[in-house]
Amino acid sequence: MRLKPILLAVAAAAALTLPAAAQQSKRGNETLKKYCTGDYLTYCGNLAPDDPATDACFQKNWKKLSENCRRAIDAYEAQQQQDAPGKGKQGARGTREQRG
Repeated sequence: MRLKPILLAVAAAAALTLPAAAQQSKRGNETLKKYCTGDYLTYCGNLAPDDPATDACFQKNWKKLSENCRRAIDAYEAQQQQDAPGKGKQGARGTREQRG
């Protein structure tokens, strides 16, 4: 199960909630931050962004995530697949099929 993109979304969302002096994750993009921050805080805010448990949390709560957050994650995953030459063509579709 490929959860890395979900962690990226969570890490990006969490970066908005951390104090400026705190170490922030450099993963994700502005769209993920915009649309997933609230979902991160609601469902997984008790976890550190880089904690592997955060992946499991987003996976577990996939159906509860806002539509905009899910779309942002799917778009981010698709972009990552396009930007990663030599990787399999499973992409976001394969990951989406595995989500609860």
